[in-house]
Amino acid sequence: MDGLFLSEHAGRRPGAPQVVLVHGSLDRSASFARVARHLEDLTVLRYDRRGYGRSRHCGPPTSFDQQVDDLGSIVVGTRSIIVGHSFGGVIALAFAQRHPALTAAVVAYEAPMAWQPWWPSTTAGAAATGVGGDPGDAAERFMRRMIGDERWERLPPTTREQRRAEGPALVAELRSIRDGTEPPYDPREVRSPVIAAHGSASIDHHRRTAVELAGLVPDGELVVVEGAGHGVHLTHPASLAGVVRRAIELATA
Repeated sequence: MDGLFLSEHAGRRPGAPQVVLVHGSLDRSASFARVARHLEDLTVLRYDRRGYGRSRHCGPPTSFDQQVDDLGSIVVGTRSIIVGHSFGGVIALAFAQRHPALTAAVVAYEAPMAWQPWWPSTTAGAAATGVGGDPGDAAERFMRRMIGDERWERLPPTTREQRRAEGPALVAELRSIRDGTEPPYDPREVRSPVIAAHGSASIDHHRRTAVELAGLVPDGELVVVEGAGHGVHLTHPASLAGVVRRAIELATA
C-alpha cells in the first residue's frame, strides 16, 4: 500500500460487498466520515490518496496509472462498490474498466471530464494548473475558486498551510487528465453498473459530466441529489449514502 493512510470500518451485513470511498482533489478521507456513519452495517474503507492528508509523505502521484494502482492496493482482491467523488470518480471509473472482476458497481459523483472539448477553460482546475512556479499558489487558487475568498481567509492558518502543501499532488493529478492527454478511461468499456450522480444545485459542467457518463457506459443510471452542490459528502451525507445503497442493489440484483 506504499504507506497510504487507510481507515477501515468492518460492518456486519453478511454477503454485502465492501465499499471503498475515494476522495477528490485537495480533499482527504476524513471528509467522508459522516457518509461512513450512514453505512455502519457495511464494511467501509477510506484512504488518503498520495500527496494528501496523512498520505502526504508519499509525495505527489507520478502518473494517473499510479493512482489506479493505489486503489487496487486498497481493494486487495475483494469485489467492491467503488465510490469516487470528483477526481476520485475518474480513478474509480478507470479502475472499473481495468478490473471488472473486482468492481461490483461504481458511484461517480461529478467526475470531471477535462479532456472533453466541451469542458470549460475557466474551471478551478484550469486556474490551478495555469499557475506557474509554486504549487502552493496553485492549491490556494483552486481553494479560493471552490470555496470563495472569504471562507478561505477564515480557515485556520494551519489548514491553509496544509492545503498549500498539497499543491504538488493537485497540480500533478489535474495535469494528468487535462486536454491533450490520453483519456484516463473509456466509458464504453466499463462493464460494471455505474451510478453517475450530480447535485441539483451544482454548476452546469459538473451536472453535464454525470449526464454524459450515464449515457456512455453500457449499464448506467443517472441520479440527482436534490439540494446538493459539488460537496455532497459534506452537506448531504445521508443522501450520498442512499446512492451507495442503490449501487449495492444494482450490484446484487
